[in-house]
Amino acid sequence: MDGSDTYVDLEGGEAKSRNDLGAEGISDFIEAAGLVEYDQCAISNIYKGHPKRLIKRLWQTLVPITLFIIGVAIDKVLGLLEKKSQAKKRSKELAELLVALGPAFIKAGQALSTRPDIVPTIILEELSQLQDQLPGFESNLAMLCIEEDLNCKVKDIFLELESEPISAASLGQVHKGVLKDGSQVAVKIQRPGLREQITLDLYIVRNIANWLNKNIGLIRSDLVALVDELGKRIFQEMDYINEANNAEKFRELHSHNPKIKVPKVFKHASSRRVLTMEWIDGVKLTKLDAIQKLGIDRDEMVNIGVNCSLQQLLEHGFFHADPHPGNLLALPNGKLCYLDFGMMSEVRKESRNGLIQAVVHLVNKDFDALSKDFVELGFLEEKVNLKPIVPAFESVFSQAVDMGVNKLDFKSVTDDLSGVMYKFPFKIPAYYALIIRSLITLEGIALSVDPNFKILGAAYPYFAKRLMEDNDPKLRKSLKDMIFEKNNIKWERLENLIKSASSQTDLNIEKLIDQVMDFLFSANGGILRKELVNTTVQQIDLIGWKTLKQINQKLTHKALKNDEVQFRRSQDILNLDPIKEFIAILKTLPGFKMEMIISKLPRLFIEPKARKMGFDVARGVTEKGIIRLVKVAAGVDQ
Repeated sequence: MDGSDTYVDLEGGEAKSRNDLGAEGISDFIEAAGLVEYDQCAISNIYKGHPKRLIKRLWQTLVPITLFIIGVAIDKVLGLLEKKSQAKKRSKELAELLVALGPAFIKAGQALSTRPDIVPTIILEELSQLQDQLPGFESNLAMLCIEEDLNCKVKDIFLELESEPISAASLGQVHKGVLKDGSQVAVKIQRPGLREQITLDLYIVRNIANWLNKNIGLIRSDLVALVDELGKRIFQEMDYINEANNAEKFRELHSHNPKIKVPKVFKHASSRRVLTMEWIDGVKLTKLDAIQKLGIDRDEMVNIGVNCSLQQLLEHGFFHADPHPGNLLALPNGKLCYLDFGMMSEVRKESRNGLIQAVVHLVNKDFDALSKDFVELGFLEEKVNLKPIVPAFESVFSQAVDMGVNKLDFKSVTDDLSGVMYKFPFKIPAYYALIIRSLITLEGIALSVDPNFKILGAAYPYFAKRLMEDNDPKLRKSLKDMIFEKNNIKWERLENLIKSASSQTDLNIEKLIDQVMDFLFSANGGILRKELVNTTVQQIDLIGWKTLKQINQKLTHKALKNDEVQFRRSQDILNLDPIKEFIAILKTLPGFKMEMIISKLPRLFIEPKARKMGFDVARGVTEKGIIRLVKVAAGVDQ
């Protein structure tokens, strides 16, 4: 049985023995402590059968909640909530109330802080600042937890273990120690009685949510489903074995990145309620002076964090959902260290690519397509009428996009978008809520370093690189949408895209050229092939009658005769306007060499679609030649 002989009243911080709980309390305690995963039916059965603790806790929670609601209702009747200062004051009181009510309510507030479809913007701002911090619990209880979970004495595992915690949060506290092998470690120990307290509060919150859903018609979202999602996440956070596995997975995914550090997990000293990890000496990213004393470039640290977060979101689909300043450390060797892997989330590949598509449509100001992206991403049901939503998007994004991606204020845009989501029938997927929380937190850290930092501007190069390199059919279509407008190549967009992608130091230029050629000869490349054919026809026609026969013969010839002919063809191809434009853009990139282009040209003479382009060019040149002959015969000036 996973529990201790001591129960901690998390509201008052008072330690009690099982004898203090009484027979009914002990029964609740034992049953709740045995829950490994969130199971709302099992939780409901526990507290339906033993109502005394439930009634006591209801009194502790519902009285302050009811008093708060009455106060807000009075303000509403008197018209006081129309004043921003009073609305902000009430929002702050709500955040303070949730902290006072305990861990489950703190976590509920944090979950609501990313739900603009449920909560008005002014409340979101206060909830987003909720601090997951509580006073520590007694050190003897921490030692008892270690010995019960690891089934041995503390001295059998640790040479040293500091009795006073170095930090404490709602779920547990951290002690510094040294293992028998001399490894310095951070030991996270869960609050005794936490699982029992959390299950009781979740039961209460779920029933409140159920009542609100049934009786308050203005609430569109399924609050019960939200509580169930919250319950699953809290139970995952309370399982330190799960956190250890998350840390190891994160470490493996980023093992190739020399700029990222992930602490080692010591599994022999870890359990469901005890987590022992490598001790890391570093400086919080928000402590600018301390970072500067280490001789570290603060901007570089932010850049590492942004790129790593984007890689987590868009490449691996496994991301750290709680990158607050305490969980990100700058190390003396210039690395960025991630801590605390209790709150991780996954994003399916379809959703990751859908987010990139949405960015493309946003940049192109294609708000009709953007509204459809939100349906595909699960924000809107297919039956929802999108017509009134499209102009709302245009109102929110149009002016911001005109300023340029590098100047987009992410917080301002998300605040405006929150208003749209609150007004229309949006339902925020859990993964998106965590992404927004993660990015807003990251932007907040970056702003403390650079007041002019823009997360979208910093993120765009990564989006550009994915667009240029990824073979996914949907992203290939997004690339086409980005660089074509009404069947015309938008060279300025292509140039901006390539230059943005090139700012990613690991951009493979040769692979980029291959991707362009793959796109040219793909099913989606028809428009580009047509553009090249038309340009070629016009240029050949202008060369004159003397060279027409020779070039026509070369373009329709089925086999290359010798290296000299191949070289002359290469030069002809390189002189075509679209290719010259593309080469001009590539020449601005660091590391580009002309040989990279020339080495790819032989492929043009073996591609079936390239041969068809040759025939189309020959036909076009012939048609233009006949028209020219007719004009000459008619005496029309050329």
